[in-house]
Amino acid sequence: MPVDAASSADPLAIELYEQPGHLLRRAQQIAVSVFYEEVGREVTPIQYAVLRMLQEKPGLDQVTLAQEVALDTSTAAEMAARLENKGWITREVLPRRQRRLLLTAEGEAVLARTVPGVRRMQQVLLSKLDADEQQEFMRLLRKFVLLGNEQSRAPMRPGGASAEGPSEV
Repeated sequence: MPVDAASSADPLAIELYEQPGHLLRRAQQIAVSVFYEEVGREVTPIQYAVLRMLQEKPGLDQVTLAQEVALDTSTAAEMAARLENKGWITREVLPRRQRRLLLTAEGEAVLARTVPGVRRMQQVLLSKLDADEQQEFMRLLRKFVLLGNEQSRAPMRPGGASAEGPSEV
């Protein structure tokens, strides 16, 4: 039940659980918690996204990887260094000091161990919604991300150049 602050006796009153930002923060907490329950702690959600993108698009440079998974470039560089130290990726220096990233056999194995848990996580997260609600929730979530992409500190740039974000809304 939305609260109109203007009609409230307290001009500072605003219902916490009617605030989209608060609900999104809670949804993120829930998603991360379920990720660790279903996947374990070998890999973080962001590491999973990086490994998954490198599996989908081998040989991306760090800047393009950052754009593809919506990370700032310094975070992507730090993440790549950590993943290289773990033996999950290799970084090859390209002309103009770019770094090409590739999964190692160990990185592929980590991803293979992770994917079943990610599938379980998706099922757990959506299981309380019926099939139509699941589709509508995902449609609205993709739309929200697409329309808000440019407000992000690190906008997603699929293909490394466009600002389109997830395609289907």
